[in-house]
Amino acid sequence: MVEPEWRQFRGTHEILISSTDMNTKPYSPEEARGIVGSLKQPAVFCNMACDWPALKWSVEYLSSVLEDKPLRFRIGKRQTAKAPQFETQCCYAEATLSEFLAWTQGQPDAAIGPFSTSPYSQCWAYADYKYIAMLFEEESAMFQDVVWTDFGFPDRDGRDSTLWIGTEGANTPCHQDSYGCNLVLQVHGRKRWHLFPSEDTHCLYPTRIPYEESSVFSRVNVVNPDWNRFPAFAKASAHVVTLNPGQVLFVPRHWWHYVESIDPITVSINSWLEMDVDDEARVGEALTKTLVCALKSAPSPDNSDNWLNPTEVEATSHETNLRYLSLAVQSCLGKRKDLCNETLSVNPGAAVSSHTKRKRDTDGTTANKIGRKNHCEPPQFTFGPHLIPVPRKLDEQSASPGDKGGERCSCKHSDCSAPSNKLERHRCEKCSPSSSPERDSTNEAVLEEDKKEADTLTITTNDLLDCLLQPQVVSLVAKLLFDKQGTF
Repeated sequence: MVEPEWRQFRGTHEILISSTDMNTKPYSPEEARGIVGSLKQPAVFCNMACDWPALKWSVEYLSSVLEDKPLRFRIGKRQTAKAPQFETQCCYAEATLSEFLAWTQGQPDAAIGPFSTSPYSQCWAYADYKYIAMLFEEESAMFQDVVWTDFGFPDRDGRDSTLWIGTEGANTPCHQDSYGCNLVLQVHGRKRWHLFPSEDTHCLYPTRIPYEESSVFSRVNVVNPDWNRFPAFAKASAHVVTLNPGQVLFVPRHWWHYVESIDPITVSINSWLEMDVDDEARVGEALTKTLVCALKSAPSPDNSDNWLNPTEVEATSHETNLRYLSLAVQSCLGKRKDLCNETLSVNPGAAVSSHTKRKRDTDGTTANKIGRKNHCEPPQFTFGPHLIPVPRKLDEQSASPGDKGGERCSCKHSDCSAPSNKLERHRCEKCSPSSSPERDSTNEAVLEEDKKEADTLTITTNDLLDCLLQPQVVSLVAKLLFDKQGTF
């Protein structure tokens, strides 16, 4: 058995597999599906896609297939900031892949093309979240190049996948997907993934602004955090890996992730796998949309922000959102009832111990879903050269400056490295009371500033939404809605 090689790179790990280990598939489709259904942490599958035709999908090849068909590119600034660069802060351009290549190569034509106002030295571009079914609707043979059958999903191929093409620096802000789990094939170039377990949600400072259905964003720039604003992020458990061409990453349900391209051009393909535990999440999303649209559409001076993510066409009406919420609750209760009846028919007197949920169903089939299946025991598997767990980032690299001896001081002075005491607000010399007149005046100035802030405190709509839409609050309201509709 060939052991994987590891290359440490700026606190992350890059998985390297010997080329002699690329000739056979390490798992059968049944074994791979069982592993996907049992994994509780991110992991990289090696050699499972080594013969997929999709690995030839370079940008040059895709350009020859798509010809003059334009793609929408998101364009961001190459900058080092402490705030995430959300999609609402980016600009967009419609361009063909040939125009994209000309821009990345600095060709003269790029100066007058769709990227003319975005210098390559200052900007990155990302054609993200492109549905392959729509992109290649006239080239349906391309669907067969993506062989999710090898992972035990016989009816899933390119039609159920999305394409991502970006330049170095192109990134997806740290977020959590509300539905399903995720399989990602790296086709060309490398991407670095920063992943955090769902248990770290409170450390990621979740927000629903900008609003996008099924995506919960983090207010933290996880690669350059603002420790003063987000001190709890120091306790987050980052798992970091560099994904290489030919490798497939599994992202478990509700794991947070920030993804960045680290090579000049990257291409990747992913597919979200529906799960039997998604129905209540759909109710939570319907509830979230109802609240966000109602509060952000209300006339208010603080609602002038760009709160709707570009992936959302428009803010739907309150009537429409309530109707969707009602249908989601009804569907979830109906499936619970079906499960209860099924369980009782198999084992009379048995209780339903957990809720089953499903991501969007279009045909009612369950062939591609991850979840309860024949009540069989989960497969036994071990990590090795073909299945690599994504390693946790070293604690000393993820800790904030001055955080080695405890929590950061809660004062406002960025150069303070004193550990804080939960019972006291200030623990540094600049804030501690002293008999020195100079220090007394400094402390009085700080207290006066605090008093002024308290006098002008204003709770914004976004502040209110951040509290109302905390995951535990949404879950509680969903439960109350279920209870209000009666038991079955």
